[in-house]
Amino acid sequence: MLIDSHCHLDYFEDAEIEALVARAGEAGVERMVTIGTSVAQAEKVKSISQRFAGVWCSVGVHPHNAGEGELPTVAELVALADHPKVIGFGESGLDYFYDKAPRDRQQESFRRHLRAAREAGLPLAIHTRQADEDTLAILRQEREAGPFEFLLHCFTSGRELAEKAVEMGGYVSFSGILTFPRSQEIRDIARDLPAERLLVETDSPYLAPVPLRGKRCEPAYVAHTASVLAAVRGMTPEALAALTTANFRRLYPRAVA
Repeated sequence: MLIDSHCHLDYFEDAEIEALVARAGEAGVERMVTIGTSVAQAEKVKSISQRFAGVWCSVGVHPHNAGEGELPTVAELVALADHPKVIGFGESGLDYFYDKAPRDRQQESFRRHLRAAREAGLPLAIHTRQADEDTLAILRQEREAGPFEFLLHCFTSGRELAEKAVEMGGYVSFSGILTFPRSQEIRDIARDLPAERLLVETDSPYLAPVPLRGKRCEPAYVAHTASVLAAVRGMTPEALAALTTANFRRLYPRAVA
């Protein structure tokens, strides 16, 4: 069994989600997490997760949305996660590539999500793009107040961030980007990280893997990313599936059944 640890089912039409979930199951992807990107959208991801036994969700504010209105407090984030299908926070973090929100607002939102993760005992899925130094600095600073669980989702950053994150107990998730011809550096990092810290995802509907580039991505396609990660690690696809599923279960203990 494979688990798509990060997708956006609410970005699809309601009428097609059932077929997407069914196709994922046919491809051996029996579980998935649909990810929160704003407070306003939280009820929708919760609703989708309740429709399907194999779908969980997270709640949070994407860095692109950190400039919109008042940021939720730590207490509000914790309350938002009080739902049986919510297994974590996110996605939150820093995106200095698009800079759709002021960087100070992104940083404050990121800190609040990390504090909520610590308070609630739930992991945070971190979005970081061209912000390695600040992401690492904030992780280090916030850990001074106590530990929290986290993963770097859709990893495209540098080796130092990956290795330092793992040293802090974090996980690293790879998307279809791992399969792109120009992603050799990412494959090298994936090859060298500790096996017990690896996850796979689609980030669908974005980033369809090779050989499906140009198509709208969906959870079933995580099998292609997993196949490449298995080859990079010198493993069979079956062993890689078992490994990443075990890692997911360790990171997300609320994800039962």
